[in-house]
Amino acid sequence: MNIGEKLAEKKINSTRVFDGELLQVYKDKVELPDGKTSIREWIDHPGACAILPVKQDGNVVLISQYRYPAGQIFYEVPAGKIDPGEDPFHTVVRELKEEAGVIAKNMAYTGLFYPAIGYANEVIHLFIAWDINQHANNVDDDEFVEPWTLSFKECLDMVKKGEITDGKTMACIWRAQIWWEQNQPFPITFG
Repeated sequence: MNIGEKLAEKKINSTRVFDGELLQVYKDKVELPDGKTSIREWIDHPGACAILPVKQDGNVVLISQYRYPAGQIFYEVPAGKIDPGEDPFHTVVRELKEEAGVIAKNMAYTGLFYPAIGYANEVIHLFIAWDINQHANNVDDDEFVEPWTLSFKECLDMVKKGEITDGKTMACIWRAQIWWEQNQPFPITFG
């Protein structure tokens, strides 16, 4: 028996308790590894993409945006949900135009992460883009964002100081730095 078989929970039944425009919430009865049963409430999410756009001078583009559930403005990388049947690369291209007002000639996938494993199946795919050109923003009518240009070092410092607290942004910046140090399409200063 491998560790996955030893720790896995088995779904007995599932009830959708909320059906929203973006999210569905389920209440499942599961069998635990020891044979007992328990309840798992979880959110079904379509997945998302986040991307760090890097300008030719090594500066990056972040956006600031008010997030209603937290009641505050956050510095974030451009990001958005994956539409049904959409390839994550198409999501990234759309979100770069809409939120940062840029088009990228080059993009690379840097990995993924799960932001809320205790209560949601959301996965966020992370990307880095470079050789970007300005483009008109096509922001959705109900979305208000402000783009910012910062050095990579400033972004890292903002994470260290707790000024960037959004999980996807921190993960995207960190994974982008690792990717950039290994591939170096052109030099960037990180420190």
